[in-house]
Amino acid sequence: MGLPLVLFDVNETLSDMGRMSQHFEEVGAPPQLAALWFASVLRDGFAHTVVGRNTPFGEVAEDALRTVLAGQPLNRDVGDALRHVMTSLQELPVHPDVAEGLRALTGRGFELAALTNGAAATAEALLERAGVRGDVGPVLSVEDAPRWKPAPEAYAYALRTVQREAADVVLVAVHPWDIDGAARAGLRTVWLNRAGVPYPAAMTRADHEVSTIALLPDLLAA
Repeated sequence: MGLPLVLFDVNETLSDMGRMSQHFEEVGAPPQLAALWFASVLRDGFAHTVVGRNTPFGEVAEDALRTVLAGQPLNRDVGDALRHVMTSLQELPVHPDVAEGLRALTGRGFELAALTNGAAATAEALLERAGVRGDVGPVLSVEDAPRWKPAPEAYAYALRTVQREAADVVLVAVHPWDIDGAARAGLRTVWLNRAGVPYPAAMTRADHEVSTIALLPDLLAA
């Protein structure tokens, strides 16, 4: 069997969402609200997915942002605050291990792709800023699939697009819910555990766990 295609999640797996806390602080909101906001985005997006809706990530994100900023002592009007934070979301950097790790994978002959619950254009721009867009093949968004990850239709859409069987694709993600969904869809999985936290017992365990993308080439080539 040849090398598997490596399919990366994008939000938090590649993009450094931790930077959002400073952008909340810039509009006068407590920096810890950034984590609550992103958790709310996922909660609401998953709720839409359960009832069969495929709402664009940006719409869900802005609605959740409006809610968490309500009542906060902002240093600008709410409209400006919303624009500032949402614009910052489009300009995030990648994690420090991403560029070198992706290049190491392609240097070993692996094909790469990405599957995001966000917009494809946002993911493409993220990779362009990091100088690694040329290392990643298709950048896919669930906006073109029936539902968000972790619904099985999202992974099925990716498999059709990259023209690979599930067992020939490895999903790499920081989110246990994404690992669980991909595993249930038949994909191989690697949990990227940068924070060193325990894996939720209720979720399907990943086939492998790594602390950095740099460890993937040797692991997946074995």
